[in-house]
Amino acid sequence: MKYLNNINSPADLKKLNTEQLIDVCSELREFIIDQLSHNPGHFASSLGTIELTVALHYIYNTPYDRLVWDVGHQAYGHKILTGRRENFHTNRKLGGLSGFTNPEESEYDTFVAGHASTSVSAALGMAVSANLKGEEDRNVVAIIGDGSMTGGLAFEGLNNVSSQPNNLLIILNDNDMSIDNNVGGIQDYLVKMTTSHKYNKMRHSVYQSIRKKKLINEDKKNIVLRFNNSLKSLITQQQNMFEGFNIRYFGPVDGHDLPGLMRILNNIKDMKGPKLLHIKTTKGKGYKPAEESATVWHAPGVFDKKSGKRINNNDDNGILRYQDVFGLTLVDLARENSKIVGITPAMPTGSSMNLMMKEFPERTFDVGIAEAHAVTYSAGLAKEGFIPFCNIYSSFMQRAYDQVIHDVAIQNLKVIMCLDRAGVVGEDGPTHHGVFDMAYLRPIPNLIISAPIDEHDLRNLMHTAVYGNDGPFVIRYPRGKGELSKWKNDPQILPIGKGRILKEGNDIALISIGTIGNCAARAILQAEAEAISVAHYDLIFLKPLDEEMIEEIAKKFKHIITVEDSVKSGGMGSAVLELLSDKGYNNFVHRIGINDEFVTHGQISELKQICKIDQESIFEKIKEVAALQNSKQQ
Repeated sequence: MKYLNNINSPADLKKLNTEQLIDVCSELREFIIDQLSHNPGHFASSLGTIELTVALHYIYNTPYDRLVWDVGHQAYGHKILTGRRENFHTNRKLGGLSGFTNPEESEYDTFVAGHASTSVSAALGMAVSANLKGEEDRNVVAIIGDGSMTGGLAFEGLNNVSSQPNNLLIILNDNDMSIDNNVGGIQDYLVKMTTSHKYNKMRHSVYQSIRKKKLINEDKKNIVLRFNNSLKSLITQQQNMFEGFNIRYFGPVDGHDLPGLMRILNNIKDMKGPKLLHIKTTKGKGYKPAEESATVWHAPGVFDKKSGKRINNNDDNGILRYQDVFGLTLVDLARENSKIVGITPAMPTGSSMNLMMKEFPERTFDVGIAEAHAVTYSAGLAKEGFIPFCNIYSSFMQRAYDQVIHDVAIQNLKVIMCLDRAGVVGEDGPTHHGVFDMAYLRPIPNLIISAPIDEHDLRNLMHTAVYGNDGPFVIRYPRGKGELSKWKNDPQILPIGKGRILKEGNDIALISIGTIGNCAARAILQAEAEAISVAHYDLIFLKPLDEEMIEEIAKKFKHIITVEDSVKSGGMGSAVLELLSDKGYNNFVHRIGINDEFVTHGQISELKQICKIDQESIFEKIKEVAALQNSKQQ
């Protein structure tokens, strides 16, 4: 590494000339490929923004100037150039760097970015703040990908951009879809002309002269802008939505042309008013396997950097991931029922809905990064008699909370909401952990809320949602592999709101919900070895609660332990406590779950230990409760 090893901040970057900066781009790309080959992370997106990252930190005065990255998948180069190169090997590891931007980690990270489509709104807030504080020299740049631009929040931000004075620059990193087709010829000429200092100085002078003569005001200015944009569209034979928002548009330009990017950014940096630069990039740029298959290489895991062969270090013993069981079961259901449709917001592969998409493309819909739309779209399908399976990661369903209430639950529509990645999810950290769903969904009327203990019950619950219920149905399940080598059972309709006893016991009752019940079962076996007899109950349904079973437990056991892989506040343990209180019971309820704090990033096994929801922690709690019970009896 000729230059990169000496770059510890953007100040070091600014000492280099253009040719040297091109070499930095090559070194940065090589560094990321090497690091991620043995320490997995989000790969292709960051390779596609190398030149843009170098150009931004060279042209702008960061961190005083604000760079607001959308999502953060594309920000690895940014992290490396801002003093975190030496620690990058800790990326996404417990106690190490976050996989996303995080202001607690660096002053160069201006905003937490784990969910998509937030950059425009956040950056607009910063740009308006700069005006309010009189910081006329502060620049604010939002960097958003074309996928994130499909999110409703991005459009809400765009709609608001021109409503108040600001100098925001939005960079649209377009690596998949094309908004404008013309790259080259007259388009290149217009980009060069409209971004030049001479043109914009003249443009400003003409406007001020007209304004002084009182030939135009702010209202008429917008009319002129619209006319100008219409004329531009006519000349270039292209239309784009951004100029409809009265945002000056430049592009599209080659996002891998470092000198060109630097020239354009330098030209428009001090330009007044909101503006958007549209760049075209290639995901996985510089690494052929990733360029050829960007979806696979979004987060490929460990791989051999020379051959491009992905390395699977897991011995699965025939055990499938829960997402695969979902996908295969959905295909089975769709084969037998033509009313079943699948909806996912940009996660067909991650949710394994791509299996249904392959066999029933006309009945499977990827709606893009638009979770709220996904839920309401599903509601519309349900209203017309279809049976939608709407699969959204648990943490992303938070973005559609109003739609679940207003568009599904109030109308009691048969929408089956499958929440993948429930519980702690590992290296993606606090923005992605699915630990709030049971608490935020439980208060909503008409919802059935369930969680399977294993693959058989996942299939049973999907079958029950289709054939055993006529309203909204929620099924939550975790990331990762299941429990059973023979996962494919003959699914049956489960009685809604009914739990079951898994193991008899005499001393303590333990109630679990979901797959954490398997962990609890192993802890109970440990307790049995120490002569502690624990009865184990699987709740299956958080809502409606099995009141009859819980009351039977309360009558038999003084001490009850509840176990869940979600927040304790408002979760399953809270539901049990509320029921017992309402019925006048005075049992001791000991809740195991996630405390009132955000969970960091790391391996799932590490995080479960930290949260004290692992096997050993459950075992220790059983021993603690047993000792407490014995002391009370003495």
